[in-house]
Amino acid sequence: MTAPLTPLDRPNSYIGRSVPRPNAKRLLAGRGRYVTDIRLPRMLHAAFLRSPHAHARIISIDADAARALAGVHLIATGADLARICTPWTGTLDHFKGMTSEPQLPLPLDRVVWAGPAGGAVVADSRALAEDALELISVDYEELPAVVDLDEARQPGTPRANPASQSNICFRTQLDSGGVDEVFAAAAHVIEQQFSFGRHTPVTLEPRAIVADYEPDSGMLTVHHATQTPYQFQDLYSRHYNIPEARVRVIAPDIGGSFGMKLHVYHEDMAVVGLSMMLGRPVKYVADRIESFVSDIHARDHRVQARMAIDADGKILAMDVHDATAIGAFSTYPRTSVVEGNQVIRLIGAPYGFTSYRAALEVVFQNKVQTSQYRAVGHPIACAVTERMVDIAASRAGLDPLAMRDRNVIADDAYPLVSPTGYKFEALSHQACLRRLREIMDYDALRGEQAELRRRGVNRGIGIATFVEITNPSPAFYGVGGARISSQDGATISLTPTGEVRCAISVTEQGQGTEAIIGQIVADQLGLAQEHVKVITGDTEVTPHGGATWACRGAGIGGETALQAARRLKANILAIAALVLQEQAAALDIVDGQVVSAASRQPRLDVAEIARIAYFRSDTLPPGTQAQLTVSHHFAPQGYPFAFTNGIQGCSLEVDVDTGFVKLLKHYVVEDCGRIINPMLVDEQLRGGVVQGLGAALFEECRYGETGQLLNGSLADYLVPMAMEMPDIVIDHVETPTADTILGAKGCGEAGTAAASACVLNAVNDALTPFGASINTIPITPARILKALNRY
Repeated sequence: MTAPLTPLDRPNSYIGRSVPRPNAKRLLAGRGRYVTDIRLPRMLHAAFLRSPHAHARIISIDADAARALAGVHLIATGADLARICTPWTGTLDHFKGMTSEPQLPLPLDRVVWAGPAGGAVVADSRALAEDALELISVDYEELPAVVDLDEARQPGTPRANPASQSNICFRTQLDSGGVDEVFAAAAHVIEQQFSFGRHTPVTLEPRAIVADYEPDSGMLTVHHATQTPYQFQDLYSRHYNIPEARVRVIAPDIGGSFGMKLHVYHEDMAVVGLSMMLGRPVKYVADRIESFVSDIHARDHRVQARMAIDADGKILAMDVHDATAIGAFSTYPRTSVVEGNQVIRLIGAPYGFTSYRAALEVVFQNKVQTSQYRAVGHPIACAVTERMVDIAASRAGLDPLAMRDRNVIADDAYPLVSPTGYKFEALSHQACLRRLREIMDYDALRGEQAELRRRGVNRGIGIATFVEITNPSPAFYGVGGARISSQDGATISLTPTGEVRCAISVTEQGQGTEAIIGQIVADQLGLAQEHVKVITGDTEVTPHGGATWACRGAGIGGETALQAARRLKANILAIAALVLQEQAAALDIVDGQVVSAASRQPRLDVAEIARIAYFRSDTLPPGTQAQLTVSHHFAPQGYPFAFTNGIQGCSLEVDVDTGFVKLLKHYVVEDCGRIINPMLVDEQLRGGVVQGLGAALFEECRYGETGQLLNGSLADYLVPMAMEMPDIVIDHVETPTADTILGAKGCGEAGTAAASACVLNAVNDALTPFGASINTIPITPARILKALNRY
């Protein structure tokens, strides 16, 4: 390594000390004139040096030419940031035996996948910072890269991260008992192997962060495109040793996340440190190429599965092994084990068998880290289960829909505990099956399929039931020691003008969180929704909470808002009762008016109550303290999770000469509990289905033998476009959870959970006349032709 790369002696290079701020003009509010004696920070921009190797030792870095470039303020390495940032480790206590090496914002001496941030340049502009990167010379010693999942699991294979004891991050097993005996006595045993390709979220808006550290006050303000501002407030506080009260994270509405923006990324942590070193605001926005090699990937699984059934097609047992690859580290703070854990715990969930065994093996490799992405683990569990059910139906001589009707857990059998230990409060598989048959016109669709096959048209019909985890309790992360809240908070105020302001901890990523919260508050207070302002995503002004992930926005955030609004309503009516010399129980609020509960006759405007409380409290009885601001928190107390369920159907056509798949129509029947806003629920489902279809047919991060990502741009990585999308027909069953007043569960991941399983079954259904089958996702034309022995 060369001499320290932090240029302490350069102008405008401020390292760990109070600095003068550049002069800037500011318009004095209401004065109409400028002053120039207000010192404001000038934004700087960061760019990151990225390794071309999947695994290499950093021998030396020569940055002299880059340091001399005018407008470059700082060049930092891992050692520079390690002096002020403590390392983090992506493990959770309840995953016993889980290991992962500590991480820092930038590596000290080794890179472990192709594309991580290895060094940082901060300059006056992003373009200038990137120019400086071109002038930095790095000497690498290339090391063996562990790329293939199966190879990584073999004894004697080089380690993806030499500091680790092995390439195994975590192993666990579930066993309800008696599995071998059931298989030995079964009429039919089905065995299959499945492969799921990596893909990555490709959000509309990439990761973005602006960190601004004020040396004089010790205050850190971070504008961060994240789902979880409170999580990052805690992390920046702890790892940079800043009191939490002096860390503010502002998370504005962001253009998509799908779980990708939950995690700690090296660049984001580095930007905070760079701002602290310079005492200046520093901005970083990932470009698309950077996103492909630094955003988390997901779904890299190999699953071996067996299913036992009796002669009548009754499912008796399942036995599965899931090996999943996660990159060289486990992500922090939620870990990369959660997806595999949910795979083995959700396999078989809709069906009424009790003998189950599953093993999970989580494996390191020299690739981008994998972690939570929309419908964490659900598409893998669903695809494995539903493909096995289709094969079992064929073996038993049953129609796929009839096979499911025979095996799903009865709607009146709840509550119950699954063989994997999940506690189900109330699900509705039978009702959903009946509704799907109706909206698909299933029998007619099968008749049309048979007729078209006689004419050489290869149509396929796929069915997939699913169970989705929502509304997680402290049993999800808190039990493992992660400081990720399971509760949410809301502060609701009646303003002096009679309008309402609700500051709430759930956040907005385009899914309609603010609309739902506003709707709930308005409904509970008897006001028009346009008179409710919802504030989200700022740790300085909203109460602490878990924010939006795992479909908890309505189920937990909505319940928080409902309970807070009811408390505020009681306070408003208590004041109204004093003014009107009436009993509060005899009053209600309708359309912004306090009315008689019996006659519904208006008695007093809510705005008048606000005026009296704020400005003429002297007219109220002595000792009255009008409380028109209410703060309230809520966390699930009953079941550890609120499970939703549903079923999807798919009709498609396969061209056996080209391998191309044409999606014709997709059907969803979903039970998310109480539906608050039907339009938002339906569009959430459609968006989720589209992501599931993308996984099924298009999306895959492909790597070469040396660990290089081969399709890391939107020119090569395929995502579904409008032209590929079928009509998506949606219907609902409602089974509200009794755990909350609201009764809402969640719907954000339901569309994604079963869509790829539907397509997998439909493609295999279309290939049935040819004796061909496929168990690899994505289902590309080349893989279809290979299955048909035409490629």
